[in-house]
Amino acid sequence: MSVEVASTMVKKYLATEQQQYIFSWQGGEPLLMGIDFYKKVIELQKTYAKPHSTIGNGIQTNGYLINDEFAEFFSYANFLVGISLDGPEQLHNKFRHVPDGTNAFKLVMDAIRKLQKHNVAFNTLSVITSAHHGCAKDVYKFLKDTGSDYHQYIPCVEYDKNGKKLPWTIDGKQWGIFLCEIFDQWLKDNQKVSIRLFDSILLVLMGRNPGICQMEKNCCQYFVVEHNGDIFPCDFFVRKDTLIGNIMQNDWDELEKSEKYRKFGARKTLWHSDCDRCEYLKFCAGDCQKHRIPNSPSQRAKSVLCEGWKLFYKETLVQFKKIAKNIKENYFNRISAEP
Repeated sequence: MSVEVASTMVKKYLATEQQQYIFSWQGGEPLLMGIDFYKKVIELQKTYAKPHSTIGNGIQTNGYLINDEFAEFFSYANFLVGISLDGPEQLHNKFRHVPDGTNAFKLVMDAIRKLQKHNVAFNTLSVITSAHHGCAKDVYKFLKDTGSDYHQYIPCVEYDKNGKKLPWTIDGKQWGIFLCEIFDQWLKDNQKVSIRLFDSILLVLMGRNPGICQMEKNCCQYFVVEHNGDIFPCDFFVRKDTLIGNIMQNDWDELEKSEKYRKFGARKTLWHSDCDRCEYLKFCAGDCQKHRIPNSPSQRAKSVLCEGWKLFYKETLVQFKKIAKNIKENYFNRISAEP
């Protein structure tokens, strides 16, 4: 991304009315842009920020390029760093290979040590593949022992152009079992770790928005801005038929009101007819559009993970409701006790 595109994006976004402004830097690998790019971004944000506005920056990285200079900058600029870490060495290296043969796991662990050295806030994002089946306990314990108190688990669902499941794709039942085993560890650990999915379930039970798009009933959640300024509705749908516009030519309000953007968002409720009768619909909302195979606006397909979601919610929802009730009671007791 050129500085010109970045400047236009920052200026137009910060000119909108938001409670807070969140920039999530992703790639590919976003650190390939180099540290000077992100220093310039901070300058641009300061230049175009409204008085008293709140701006947040997050970056999702494999960590390979994190050195002391980057870590010190992230600390100074208050970046939240998401590190891709799939578990212990054998699991992480199963499908993550560095072209020159360097041990990917060791690069990530070195990056985490540098972030910790400079007191950088970080969380871990684990891509859960077919290789993770039966390994949930080990993954949870490893991430916690590594110093990660914020976990995000993402199911790997990938098919080739002929609709054939790729070897690393996790199936629905495996995904459900994995989540149940993570939940068991989380309970035994007295919920000391923040798990994004679990936090969102509790928010829904307390009548609030889940905060993650897969559980929302509309996919108008954010914009993807590509390196040339092209705008797309979702990072899973960066393709010609979902191109909304370009930040260099279009105003932000114009993009938000785009018929193509609104239609894409509304497609979320085109779930399978069975979903209307499912007791877990309020938590699933038909799952991410990416997981609906075949993925077509004219076909109301089920998520390939449907079996797993049902298994997970059947096993855990009663306990989630108890936890949500305790959170509410503790909150009101604390408020009542205040002078």
